[in-house]
Amino acid sequence: MIALRLSACLLALIATQPAFAQGDAPGSNPIIRDVFTADPAALVVGDRVYLYAGRDISNDKYYNMPDWLAYSSTDMKTWTAHGTVLKPTDFKWARSDAYASQVVEKDGKFYFYATAKHNKPDTAMAIGVAVSDSPTGPFVDARGTALITNDMTPQARHDWSDIDPTVFTDDDGTSWMMWGNEKAFLVKLKPNMIELDGPIREVQLPHYTEGPWLHKRGDIYYVTYASWDKGDVGEYISYATAPSVEGPWTYRGKLTGMAENSTTIHPAIIEFKGQSYFFYHDGGLTIGDQKGGSYRRAVRVEYLEYNPDGTIKPIVQTKAGVSVPPN
Repeated sequence: MIALRLSACLLALIATQPAFAQGDAPGSNPIIRDVFTADPAALVVGDRVYLYAGRDISNDKYYNMPDWLAYSSTDMKTWTAHGTVLKPTDFKWARSDAYASQVVEKDGKFYFYATAKHNKPDTAMAIGVAVSDSPTGPFVDARGTALITNDMTPQARHDWSDIDPTVFTDDDGTSWMMWGNEKAFLVKLKPNMIELDGPIREVQLPHYTEGPWLHKRGDIYYVTYASWDKGDVGEYISYATAPSVEGPWTYRGKLTGMAENSTTIHPAIIEFKGQSYFFYHDGGLTIGDQKGGSYRRAVRVEYLEYNPDGTIKPIVQTKAGVSVPPN
């Protein structure tokens, strides 16, 4: 009982305290410092940005991610914590592992697409969707079953192939989802956002590993994703562009180098108040006696700038983050 009370107090503390540490200017990296966070996803709603991230509590030997946290900001510098907004066990079909997610808004509702481990007998990773009337929840299972299961992508041939969903709604109102580890998959969603509308197709992306993020600027479609080439010791971010979300995709090269002290890196891109931003994670944060690493990560953010031809300028990972004006 004491342990439960302490846990409740800790969650309340996380939900009410500012998410940046004293001693650095607000907006400096990492932006969340009181808890380890990974796999950032961001959503702009009016004059506020909402940030969603999985919580890392690993002993440094394997991933241990019990829930998804939410934060919000009106200036990209000071972040308000909203605590846990969804857990894998909130899905009727899932049992653990709060891997990468994304929240999108459509017709006044907020849809939380998330990766989690399926209940037995299917113990592979799967993708589900929860829904809420608010960007901070409460989110509830929208289907009662997973949206994507391992048997739907047999060409991937491993239990963690169906991870890291990104959802994008085009100008005509059509919504698409891309996801996958080692192979990238794309499918159209029905207008209700909780059913597939057509076949799943594989997307050919050079150097693709995982963590795709779809966005559009002007007439150009972008997919940004983690790459891990043979001989590398960790992931870096690549990107490609296309005239349509269905392709054809043109590889544009590396966007970042590898993350500090982490074998993984995960992108999210938004435009907010006329400025574009790039979220990612690394393993450079230490909390108390717990050092960061590949299984205890920290969310960071940098300014993102485009060239006149629509390509993206390479992103340098900085300590200053957005605490200073963009170049």
